[in-house]
Amino acid sequence: MNPSPKRALITGGSGGIGSAICRRLAADGFHVIVHANSQVDKAQAVVADILAQGGQAQAVAFDVTDAGATAAALQALLDEGSIQVVVNNAGIHDDSVFPGMQLAQWQRVLDVSLNGFFHVTQPLTLPMIRTRWGRIISITSVAAVAGNRGQVNYSAAKGALHAATKSLALEVASRGITVNAVAPGIIDTAMTKDSFSPEVINAMVPMKRAGRAEEVADLVGFLASDQAAYISGQVISINGGMI
Repeated sequence: MNPSPKRALITGGSGGIGSAICRRLAADGFHVIVHANSQVDKAQAVVADILAQGGQAQAVAFDVTDAGATAAALQALLDEGSIQVVVNNAGIHDDSVFPGMQLAQWQRVLDVSLNGFFHVTQPLTLPMIRTRWGRIISITSVAAVAGNRGQVNYSAAKGALHAATKSLALEVASRGITVNAVAPGIIDTAMTKDSFSPEVINAMVPMKRAGRAEEVADLVGFLASDQAAYISGQVISINGGMI
């Protein structure tokens, strides 16, 4: 009798990078939980695609900025079985030069990426410790490594995840749990299509192209595997040589 597959929760799993991660982890044999905020139909479309390929998946919808709603949704998922992989991919950007940035822009961006990380990951940590195997992976940004004009809020949120990654890695290393961050550069998704022209990409990226969401997913897939058991507390950039 085959053992039940490990379960993986991917926040923001209906987006460009998120859906690629969901498909990669499903192909690797995980039961994938595809998270969306309000557009659960998009998450269900990713689930349908995974099921059609012979994988295992389900959709879930909650607002990662709402601690109570997140806790309730996670408890319902935990009642079905342990979650041993969490990919913190949910994030937004609301760009503005800092002197003109509104308080709401600052708070909302940090709320989704940073508070969302806490609301999702903290309730899953102790159950993960009990299984003595886990993978906590946060999707951040090259902006958190090198900075970017107009993205002080976004850089601050993602940079804080780098620090949290390193500290949490120390706390859980002896329990078979790794904690890492993946910092993409310019990736070809719907979110970036209107932000970077081919000329800009050619000037900024030594490889002269945008990355593919599948390339980010391949890195996440490796970090979620047994082969990556000795890699923890790291911020791994995937940016075509930008930095």
